[in-house]
Amino acid sequence: MDWTRRDFAGLSVALVVAPRSARAQRPAAVARVGVLETSSPAAFPDRLEALRQGLAELGHVDGQTLVLEYRWAHGKSADLPRLAAELVRLRVDVIVAGTTAAALAAKEASSTIPIVFAVAADPVGVGLISGLAKPGGNATGLTTGNVELVSKRMELLNEIAGGKVSRGALLFYPGDLSNVLVVPVAQDAARRLGWPLSSFPVNGAQDFEAAFSVMASDRIDALLVAAGALTDSHPRQLAELAARIRVPAMYSARGFVEAGGLVSYSASFSDNYRRAAAYVHKILRGAAPGDLPVEQSSRFELAINLRTAKQLNLNIPPSFRLRADFVIE
Repeated sequence: MDWTRRDFAGLSVALVVAPRSARAQRPAAVARVGVLETSSPAAFPDRLEALRQGLAELGHVDGQTLVLEYRWAHGKSADLPRLAAELVRLRVDVIVAGTTAAALAAKEASSTIPIVFAVAADPVGVGLISGLAKPGGNATGLTTGNVELVSKRMELLNEIAGGKVSRGALLFYPGDLSNVLVVPVAQDAARRLGWPLSSFPVNGAQDFEAAFSVMASDRIDALLVAAGALTDSHPRQLAELAARIRVPAMYSARGFVEAGGLVSYSASFSDNYRRAAAYVHKILRGAAPGDLPVEQSSRFELAINLRTAKQLNLNIPPSFRLRADFVIE
């Protein structure tokens, strides 16, 4: 076949135009969203399902218009920096960091990738953001107000124990900054209630048995378990240990009550995760996280396990049951 200069010119135009036309017909790039969690997939599956549902309602279907990249620390906060760095290397468009510890690890790993936290206890207090109304930087999301809820939790614990607490305890993880902030608040609340409070720091699940053994020796008769990266990853173990030494315990999430714990009072974490999807949606559409105000939890849940109360010989007042949003009988 003989090629003329005109033929080459036509072929060149075709080669240039064809790719442009193909690109114009391709679907928009699929967004990649990292999900960084301190716990394991089995710990609180309702939260991640709420996130997926929230995203789907906004047109972001996992595996179709969006890909979710999960990283789980299984309660080992020391692993969070490494997991956050993996998401950064994947060049995700957004990181959903459920807890305070996860959000701090994500922020340390990247100052540019947008971060959405779902259940941060005190994002200003721990240095995640500069302010609720205008977070600044690359992080925003929802706060549970967990530190502020400590006083309410202790009042409810005092009530469920019949106002007869002689010695209380606080179980917390000093490696979680949100837990550290809880300590003075819990001590102040205990003083107002008129009972001494002993603090039990634990650095891992391997410390739980020893801590509960000392509680039993000290005749602890009311326990507050601080919310955080470590405790939230072991709801069943903590509930079983509290039952073993027969101490009424207050927890920070309904999942503990479902696992056999006595009582919990908290924000609705599922609701927060669903609402976090709206932040992801806005950021994918071009919003800057630092310009999106942090929202506070709007739904709170009081949960009680009457089976556990019966095992502890606690007489739960009918008024308390009526106030509960979730009851296991």
